[in-house]
Amino acid sequence: MTPLSPISTINDLFRRIAGAGNPRAMLFQDAAGQWRPISSDQIYQRVRALAKAFLAWGARKGDRIALVSENRWEWAITDFAVLVIGAADVPIYPTLTADQIAELLRDAGCPIAVVSTRQQFDKLTSIRGQTPVERIVIMDSPGPEGAIAFSSLLAGADTRGADRDPEFDALVRAAEPKDIATVIYTSGTTGEPKGVVLTHGNIASNQNYAVAGFAFDSTDACISFLPLSHITARALDYVMYNHGAQVAYCSQFDKLPQAMREVRPTVIVGVPRVYEKIRQAVEARAAESPVKKRLLAAAIALGARHRDTVYSGRRPSSPFWKLANRLVYSKVREAFGGRVKVFISGGAPLGLDTTRWFASVGIALWEGYGLTETSPVIALNSPLHQRMGSVGWPLANIELKLAADGELQVRGPSIFAGYWQKAEANGACFDADGWFHTGDIARLDEDGFLYITDRKKELLKTSGGKLVAPQPIENKLKNHPLVAHAALVGDKHKFISALLSPNFPALEEWARREGIETGSRAELVAHHRVLALYGEIVSEVNTNLANFETLKRFRVVAEEWTQESGELTPSMKLKRRVITVQYAAVIDALYADEATARGE
Repeated sequence: MTPLSPISTINDLFRRIAGAGNPRAMLFQDAAGQWRPISSDQIYQRVRALAKAFLAWGARKGDRIALVSENRWEWAITDFAVLVIGAADVPIYPTLTADQIAELLRDAGCPIAVVSTRQQFDKLTSIRGQTPVERIVIMDSPGPEGAIAFSSLLAGADTRGADRDPEFDALVRAAEPKDIATVIYTSGTTGEPKGVVLTHGNIASNQNYAVAGFAFDSTDACISFLPLSHITARALDYVMYNHGAQVAYCSQFDKLPQAMREVRPTVIVGVPRVYEKIRQAVEARAAESPVKKRLLAAAIALGARHRDTVYSGRRPSSPFWKLANRLVYSKVREAFGGRVKVFISGGAPLGLDTTRWFASVGIALWEGYGLTETSPVIALNSPLHQRMGSVGWPLANIELKLAADGELQVRGPSIFAGYWQKAEANGACFDADGWFHTGDIARLDEDGFLYITDRKKELLKTSGGKLVAPQPIENKLKNHPLVAHAALVGDKHKFISALLSPNFPALEEWARREGIETGSRAELVAHHRVLALYGEIVSEVNTNLANFETLKRFRVVAEEWTQESGELTPSMKLKRRVITVQYAAVIDALYADEATARGE
């Protein structure tokens, strides 16, 4: 297969889509739940029509246009339309509140906003007077009074077929690598939102190098389900479009299992929580029957002997493995649609236990690493180079080095130039030689594989001076089907403790089977048998920890941590500051007798 020529702008990628002649470049679900295709010619014509509307409203090169929507085909059309006219889009998570959205619209200075639903329109209308927004376009039809219908701007576009507009094509070609493509706001795990400014050249460079070793082509398909407001999901869609593959849009996460069965993707890129949920579902189904439970345990034990072979992308030759594959492993793959060739995890740290478990059931789950500020990929395991436990080999276009304290620093053409109107923040994250300080603690092994060990600002330091990296321990806790999320606490204290947010559906089902009746989740997590159960989980994790790392105490909280309730970022990372404030009284109680308690 002839390798693709490099792109220098995202508009180059759009031109490649437009000329692909692909009758099923996009898939979306209609009101009846049926999957419908959109051809590459239709993409061209719809982008052209929307871009013309933006221009007619006075939008020009360098302007910012907001995009507040779930994943849907209109998101991609809007993205391309903004970029081809030389403007920059500002993707905003639809889960944000009206006041949070207003802050971003003011900061970015967006005169136009494109929203998905009536709910989003109402949010923007409620704060419109506090922002520079002059026009609001709504994707859903019919739209409310005061909104501009997305469909009206695309009227007649599909009737143009394969016709091309020379004036529009010249506009597409006019984009330059240095032009701003997007301003992506990220508050990370700490607080104040900062607009990450990425140019066409930043993203294009990452696209050119991140796919090394992967043979994507027009036979591939992916489901776009991670929020497109995050660069990871957007970058994957760009990769798929660039290689002529099919992108199916799934706007609701709870519809993902059905979408996987129906679309049967060949490529999956998910955050660790997606894979953890699949694992928990498999183990929960096996627990329903002693025979199934023994069969799964035996298959995993057998698979563990061959997991290095699986992780390297090869198929074990053992006849016993092939039998287990037919009886057990293939059933796990069916949860992803049964056709996936490439499994990648990114967006948050993936626990080594999860990687090993999937390799033991015949799935090579390759982890990558990057940041919004790096467009996003810095390193990635691939068919060419992979090492279990690492986040892969650094991309060839990136320089990296480790500071004296282990912090990873990077430099290269896919690294952003700075935050939008945040000179102080830029000065803090770049040094005089242009090295970007990632804030992540890392190491490189003798073969050049990169390992991320923790966040620099999230290391816990006990009063005895011991440094504890919380993420690996939290990942071990989350491997249990009854734990949805875990947060370690204990900075500046004698010992480390944990807050555990249960997997409530699984816990409630366990309680039902055990005949435990309670009136609320608060009563459930306080029940003595539930506490004993979670005590066993903590004790099991403690067996493999150094003494100063062991969890001396824990609390099971009555709340489910979610992005909507504020404890998680959109990429499912813990917002530690939020959690420590929200559970301040609980944490204080854990350490109330610290002076006399035993601990490190």
